[in-house]
Amino acid sequence: MAIQIPRDFRRVIVAASVGNIIEWYDFYIFGSLAAVLSVKFFEQSHPVAALLSTIALFTAGFLIRPLGAFLFGWMGDRVGRKYTFLITLSGMGLGTGAIGLIPTYESIGLTAAFLLFGLRMIQGLCLGGEYGGAITYVAEHVPDERRGYYTGWLQTSPTLGIVVSLAVIIATRSYFGNEVFDAWAWRVPFLVSFLLVAIAIYIRLQLQETPIFEEIKAKGQMTRNPWKEAFLSSNIKYVGIATIVLIGQGVVWYSGQFWALYFLQQVSKLDPLASAYIVGTALLIATPSLIFFGFLSDIIGRKPVILGGMLLAAVTYYPLYLWLGSVTQPGNINYPIAIFIIFILVCYVGMVYGPVGAFLAEYFPGRIRYTSVSVPYHIGNGWGGGLVPFITSAAFAATGSIGYALIYPIAVPAVCFLLALYLMPETRRISIWQPLEDRTETGPMAKT
Repeated sequence: MAIQIPRDFRRVIVAASVGNIIEWYDFYIFGSLAAVLSVKFFEQSHPVAALLSTIALFTAGFLIRPLGAFLFGWMGDRVGRKYTFLITLSGMGLGTGAIGLIPTYESIGLTAAFLLFGLRMIQGLCLGGEYGGAITYVAEHVPDERRGYYTGWLQTSPTLGIVVSLAVIIATRSYFGNEVFDAWAWRVPFLVSFLLVAIAIYIRLQLQETPIFEEIKAKGQMTRNPWKEAFLSSNIKYVGIATIVLIGQGVVWYSGQFWALYFLQQVSKLDPLASAYIVGTALLIATPSLIFFGFLSDIIGRKPVILGGMLLAAVTYYPLYLWLGSVTQPGNINYPIAIFIIFILVCYVGMVYGPVGAFLAEYFPGRIRYTSVSVPYHIGNGWGGGLVPFITSAAFAATGSIGYALIYPIAVPAVCFLLALYLMPETRRISIWQPLEDRTETGPMAKT
């Protein structure tokens, strides 16, 4: 007899998503305020260098994410899904809120930059353990035949996290005014994190452990060493294939959402409020695409939807960003067209990101699922995608050319598309609800 799917799985999805939205809010409030932080925490003799320093610091939070995935993935497979992502959520909230409390460069000099760096590292480590826990938790509650659709709801949380961060920034700027905001009220969005995380922790404390993990634990089939099973066995081949898929997905994600914001601010030279309105509106309109493409992957498969998004992004980024630049000249902004262009970019994100949670959960066995999902996800998104803002901004600052700035966002999805076309399996028909004794737990293609 197979394990029973819980009746309250929809409440589980909502609770996991709310926590995820808040955690991504915490992580992205840093990027959304990069221009302000560069002034507050770095020496200003060369403003472009200060901005690039902040973007590099933003990027460092991404680069450390695989280490967080490595550490918290082990904990998730040994201790449990629920308690691990409670720890990551708490750490993220404390790390973000504390940024709103630390003194600036003007007060304590270079020490301010080191404090900011330390808190950013805490953010990156905690986020490294969050996604694998959330997607594993949701995937281990929902029916096989609708896993893409239900995990697609969870996949909206990073996009909605950006929307919440932009909304808080807009509200704070509008209430205090730009002068007060730049002076001290920039701290408010960080301090709001304390309240949001307290709410998220309360919600998540109401949740139970996943039935699949409980069954593995009850039957004494838990892994003794998740790292060894995930990375020092035949499973490493599948981790490598997943990493290729996730690097392509990660670059499309950050090129379509985050560099759009940097583009409006640094290339088109729009003021922060105008760029936040454009990107925030486009994200809200396009967020359902993550659910739609997750749903579509339940019908036609994960592979064609994800690879289709990579291909479309690689082929159309250059004309779309040229078009975006032409309609966002200061004093002559075509808001509907600008929003429409970013809507298209975010729909590509929906294609690559909406189904990827289901793909990862189905691709790896339950006993090492948390570790095996977390590490390729955060290599792909932390390293592949996380480098997008720094590489594109640095390339544009050095050359003034949109074409050069887009080499990385175009080349990486194109290469990953070609590799994944031959290497990536279709996982749509793999069930994770079969009794343990009917499964082979040694490889990701097992029916786990």
